[in-house]
Amino acid sequence: MLTADDHRRIEAAVARAEDGTSSDVFCVLAGEVSSYREVPIAWGAAAALLIPPLVLAVALQPLLAAITVGGWTVAEASAEQGELAFALTGYAVAQIVLFGVVAGITTLPPVRRLVTPKFLKRHRVKKAAFHHFAAAHGRAHDSVLIFVALVEHQVEVLADAAIHAKAGEAVWQAAAAAVQEGMRTPDPTAGIERALSLCGDALKAHFPADGPRASVDRPIDD
Repeated sequence: MLTADDHRRIEAAVARAEDGTSSDVFCVLAGEVSSYREVPIAWGAAAALLIPPLVLAVALQPLLAAITVGGWTVAEASAEQGELAFALTGYAVAQIVLFGVVAGITTLPPVRRLVTPKFLKRHRVKKAAFHHFAAAHGRAHDSVLIFVALVEHQVEVLADAAIHAKAGEAVWQAAAAAVQEGMRTPDPTAGIERALSLCGDALKAHFPADGPRASVDRPIDD
């Protein structure tokens, strides 16, 4: 996570980005955007449904072959069928145990983060970013939001339609790339500062300020 000094650097970068433009820049630094509660359940269900059939298929093959081979007495066939019933009971118990064990293990945050699909993380980050952008839009109609999901290591850059129409897509992609590159270095804050600078330059070019700004918006922490 970022330190107090990192937050001060980002606040100063926001101020520089907004200086000279009539638009507002918001920077949201979020932790983990979702608890992903469905992930342990999904992995537990997958283990319970897939592993026992594979094990049972291998274990029962000799047993089924013995029952179907001729020459067995009624007592012997009955004993084999009893073993089959026992195996099926064990199958059900194994499913319950596997579900509980796998779901419990994947509930641990480090494991859950490792096994959570990237597409699901991306979806949740986008949803959280749009939520914050809607809140920021209510405060400033001409605004840009840089949303950084620190745990997921993902970033979303959103802008109002009027700003997007003039600045284009390339600048937002470059800003997002700057944050992502920064996350792969010992100083991730430098990437955020670079992204804010790119957004600020675009806003100053297309939406210059009519006069000095009355206030400075600080980064929003989630």
